[in-house]
Amino acid sequence: MKILSISLLFLSLNLFASNPHSSEYLIVKMKKGEMLPSLSSITKVDHYFGDLYKLRVSNIKDVEDTLTKLDIVEYIEKDYLGAKNKLAQKDILIETNDKSGKESFNDPDLSRQWHLRSSSDKGISAIDAYRNRRRESREKIIVAVVDTGIDYNHEDLRDVVWTNEGEIPNNGIDDDGNGYIDDIHGINTLKRTKQGVATGEVMDTHGHGTHVSGIIGATQNNGIGIAGIASNVAIMGIRTVPNSGDEKDTDVIESFLYAAKNGAKIINCSFGKSHNEGGMAVSETIDHIYKEYGTIVIAAAGNDSKNIDNRKVYPASFENESLFVVASTTSYGGLSYFSNYGTKNVDIAAPGSSVYSTVIGNRYQSMSGTSMASPVVAGLAAEVLSRFPELGPVELKQTLMNTVNKVRSFKRKVSSGGRGDLLNAVNTLNL
Repeated sequence: MKILSISLLFLSLNLFASNPHSSEYLIVKMKKGEMLPSLSSITKVDHYFGDLYKLRVSNIKDVEDTLTKLDIVEYIEKDYLGAKNKLAQKDILIETNDKSGKESFNDPDLSRQWHLRSSSDKGISAIDAYRNRRRESREKIIVAVVDTGIDYNHEDLRDVVWTNEGEIPNNGIDDDGNGYIDDIHGINTLKRTKQGVATGEVMDTHGHGTHVSGIIGATQNNGIGIAGIASNVAIMGIRTVPNSGDEKDTDVIESFLYAAKNGAKIINCSFGKSHNEGGMAVSETIDHIYKEYGTIVIAAAGNDSKNIDNRKVYPASFENESLFVVASTTSYGGLSYFSNYGTKNVDIAAPGSSVYSTVIGNRYQSMSGTSMASPVVAGLAAEVLSRFPELGPVELKQTLMNTVNKVRSFKRKVSSGGRGDLLNAVNTLNL
């Protein structure tokens, strides 16, 4: 018997009569070719890309009122918060039947990782894909985990954590000139300098981001703990989601840009919110990093048991072609009861109930939610891309959707009509 306690990252966000926002920042897009005006209440300007800017302001009302009257401004967005939510909780009991494929891995807790098993056992056929490998991993893939951070000292993660080779640790200097000081393993947009610059301390103090990271790429065959899905991966830790879950759009945009500029080909987003206020800056950023850097964004569908084609959540309900949205399945094969769905806005399903992975302090536990299903697909994508690095983001997405293990009941739930399958994907590409 299994008892699930569900990740509440997306649950019931309509807690406010008016949605909360930062009083310090505005997002502004100028019309093509127009210059941002100089106003005394604008204390700092960060240029994102193109005509999109983040403004640090001393009086948000004055700046918004002034810019709204100017014909040269395309749009203004407040920096809305995601609303405080409880993050993923551990499951009380987990499944431990031994169908682990020990001949493929020596990680001792593999038997708890039901999501790696064959499609007949409702998994993603990862063990089968390694057992029957026809092509080795060819390229290390950087995957950015935009979350609560990462325990970069964890015994099962320290060897796969991304390291910025252009930066000298702890010298207080921006050695590589990328605008960040001592960003050794990523950035922390929640802790900033007096100048408003994100710092480089990405240590996870919650556990959610560490759990997500382990699903994607915990070190395989090290005789410790678990096996990640991807065999040749570097996990970039980006702390943007507070322990309370109320991430801001400006932080999300900065995180996406940092990840893509620093080589991440896959970004995992196990977060979201049920309101957007008509803002398109995050969506435009997803398009930008796809076109400029070849980066795909993989996002959790959410845990409200609702159709997000009609009742939208963000970023999952954005319609970017390089956005890959994931629903959650159980070890019994069906859609998890908490999982959002939608044949337009949800692309694929993957195991998300009672997924066993790393947490802070060299520990492991099982968690549930689309927060866990998203990194399953991110790991699957990283392994496929590592073996076939010539694939572009949309081509990679289509490959994974076209090679799902079809489930009849998913036909009206997700666009692909099935659960991700690593063996099917690599065998199809090997033909």
